[in-house]
Amino acid sequence: MRYTGRVDYAHERKIRERNTRLYRLAHWPIWIWVFFLAPGPLTFTLFARGFHWGNWAWLALVLLGTGIFVILGRLPGCEPRPYILRFDEDRPNPLYRRVCYTFAWNAVLNFALLNLAGLIVAALTGTWYMKQIYNYAYSPLCALILLLGILGRLPRVGPSTKGEGIERRYFYGSVWAVTAAQTVLLVLWKTLPLDRTTGAIKLAAFVGVLLVMGVLAYQGKLGRTRPILPGELMVSD
Repeated sequence: MRYTGRVDYAHERKIRERNTRLYRLAHWPIWIWVFFLAPGPLTFTLFARGFHWGNWAWLALVLLGTGIFVILGRLPGCEPRPYILRFDEDRPNPLYRRVCYTFAWNAVLNFALLNLAGLIVAALTGTWYMKQIYNYAYSPLCALILLLGILGRLPRVGPSTKGEGIERRYFYGSVWAVTAAQTVLLVLWKTLPLDRTTGAIKLAAFVGVLLVMGVLAYQGKLGRTRPILPGELMVSD
């Protein structure tokens, strides 16, 4: 397959045989955030009204659970040594990686799609239904994404790691785009009033950031978004 953007060649990159303690610890907050976001309606109340006892209780459970798996080396990036050394190797994808990346895809896709739906409704009608959307649509969409993960139909969650050199760029490109767009939307949500005009402004900004970041990711100009051509030993997390 030919790419018009930047590519990486595995043999030109330094091989990492072990993950340092600092490297492993740096990945822990990522998975804290992924699983903390899992109960969508609870997360919506956090951004709408701030922390309450339910958020604190769930955060404590997530810290405990992910902390145990960090110690066991069963979170991506938190292993004592990298699991993937050859990007074209047909190697079994461990269950913990498949579970973690499935929930990561839920955090990326679910919130972005529901926020987009709420913004479209607000721009067209001038009425905000975000709470209702999260209450009624989050769980079915989450169930669909989890089902796709179980079936191995999402990047990085398949039964094999053979496509890792390409699939990782889809994952990180989505993370870059959605994180940037959600951050901009949160700032606008907190600073602009809730009416039809500002709804259209927020929708345009949200979609615009998604498109810009998506193009940059496609061109390989964002971190970990370049396709890695296989053939030599290389690591991934």
